[in-house]
Amino acid sequence: MDELETRELRYFVAVAEELHFGRAAARLGIAQPPLSRAVQRLERRLGVPLLDRDRRGVRLTGPGRVLLREGRAALDATAAAVRRTRRSGGADRPAGAPERLVLAVKSAASHPLLRRLLDAHAAEPGAAEVEVLAGGFDEQERMLRDGRADAALLIVPFHSLAGFDSEELLTEGRMAVLPAGHPLAARTALTTAETADVPGLPLARWPRHGAYPPGPGPEVRDHTQLAQLIALGRTMAVVPESARAWLWHEHATVPLTDAPPVTTHLAWPPHSRSRALAALVRTATRLAAEPGPAG
Repeated sequence: MDELETRELRYFVAVAEELHFGRAAARLGIAQPPLSRAVQRLERRLGVPLLDRDRRGVRLTGPGRVLLREGRAALDATAAAVRRTRRSGGADRPAGAPERLVLAVKSAASHPLLRRLLDAHAAEPGAAEVEVLAGGFDEQERMLRDGRADAALLIVPFHSLAGFDSEELLTEGRMAVLPAGHPLAARTALTTAETADVPGLPLARWPRHGAYPPGPGPEVRDHTQLAQLIALGRTMAVVPESARAWLWHEHATVPLTDAPPVTTHLAWPPHSRSRALAALVRTATRLAAEPGPAG
């Protein structure tokens, strides 16, 4: 079978996401008839129906759902390749400037761990400049997958390492963060069950893959919003111990005795040939092997 073209994937993904040829055509900036013909040609080449079309609208078939998932990944990979190639070739930096790395981190990442990594890397001869790009809960994984970042600090189990190489940097426990005046703040320890159903203080809900899990707690987008809601007595949160870096004096923390630990990894694309990235990975590997606290 002939290989798919990027243009064909873009056309199909637009239709599959909009489930409407007119809206997809407007989004792509083309007329609707050639878009319809392009999708029909794609179906003939693949030998399977991708869309069900009737007077009620457009729906994805089973093969269509597969191609949407794989097509999105392929388009992301293509965009990532373009971004990383341009960055490695100096298209986004002044002439003669050294290679620059973009490291994506969560806005509430462990400050001691990040500082230790950056300081150790900067001390290496000829080390590349590292731009730290802070994002929300799951942005750093997306930034690494779509090429906006060369490497990322990803936290398992909250993020997926699938498709990446990685180096484990820090494993830590979890704690509950509550309003300072709450009765539970006087406890020396809590269990996860005790945090699950606190009257008047529901657990905050973070986005997972673009959607929020069900629950009574407020939807939060970043740690600044979370800190405010906890201080106002509207919610509580379960976070890694290193999150103490962003706490306010209106907050109290209580360790969780039975919560599984979380692990911070430095992650990067396995196909990268960047010498600057390889140097950063070597630094991370050396730090991970050294005794003593990493965070």
